[in-house]
Amino acid sequence: MPLLFTNCKPTTAVLGFKKFSMKSAVPLLCLALCHSAPVGAQELLAGSEAIRGSELFKPTQVIKLWDSVAPGDTKQLPPEGDTSKPQDRGVADRPVIRIGNVSIPELEIYEPAKEKKTGAAVLVCPGGGYNILAYDLEGTEVCQWLNSIGVTAALLKYRVPRREGREAYEAPLQDAQRAINLLRAKATSLEIDPKRVGCLGFSAGGNLCTMLTTRFATLSYPKSDSADDLIPRPDFTLLIYPAYMVKKDDKSALAPEVVFTKDTPPLFLTMAQDDALGCENVLVPAMALNALKVPFTLHLYPSGGHGYGLRDTGNPVQAWPKRAAEWMQQQNLLGTKQ
Repeated sequence: MPLLFTNCKPTTAVLGFKKFSMKSAVPLLCLALCHSAPVGAQELLAGSEAIRGSELFKPTQVIKLWDSVAPGDTKQLPPEGDTSKPQDRGVADRPVIRIGNVSIPELEIYEPAKEKKTGAAVLVCPGGGYNILAYDLEGTEVCQWLNSIGVTAALLKYRVPRREGREAYEAPLQDAQRAINLLRAKATSLEIDPKRVGCLGFSAGGNLCTMLTTRFATLSYPKSDSADDLIPRPDFTLLIYPAYMVKKDDKSALAPEVVFTKDTPPLFLTMAQDDALGCENVLVPAMALNALKVPFTLHLYPSGGHGYGLRDTGNPVQAWPKRAAEWMQQQNLLGTKQ
């Protein structure tokens, strides 16, 4: 079976993290993985059926984040567009849309059918190394899956590529904070519960969600309007094969910019052991969260690699969407609007 760690449900397997030092726990945990049982049809449903027909999937509205030039931007970029080339890697025998040169960040709102609406909302942050956005693989397809479980999805088209002279996450964090504030400010019209607004990110988008989850105490840009009177703290966070979570020269230690506190909201983390970025990117954060007694759930699978989104690659990690939906249900996030 895949490896599961949780510190919030006593009926599931619990790992005694405190018995290990930070340096010794990571290799031991990786070695503890065992072979996963085959994933059944029901397990795959959330990750494969939900994305069919995504070519016809359109947002109900598009919200421009900034009234004028985005904060801190000074350089004009080439036109925004799909930067994919014929030789670029596809996933599950399908191409990937790679959006580049984003200078006008936007929030695309995808709403579930009225009879399915739960009142929960999730800000979706695609990955792409902070250089491009994997816009269908880790964006629109994910929004369609969220809609299928009754969640309003808000796809964040944040600024890429990295801005010269700024931290890779700096401009995207401004976009993410503004986006979550706007979501809450528009809660009534969007029919969402402002106390059930979370974020979900892949790879670099997972790193961005981590920054959003841990840096909510300070607004990273000058206040734009009354929406920015709100606190840009997500109520819950899902990190799917997150990147840049540990030090480059010491994978047993958190990256210095990743700072969890006791005020960090509940997290769901998942990754594959054979991910080229290293499974330490979820194991080390999990240990830090455990030390702080922050509720989290971690699913670690033997195989799956990196950059698969919800597409069916035939690997055990394919089960993560079902596990994520169960976790949201357990957190009382998928009930009716309060």
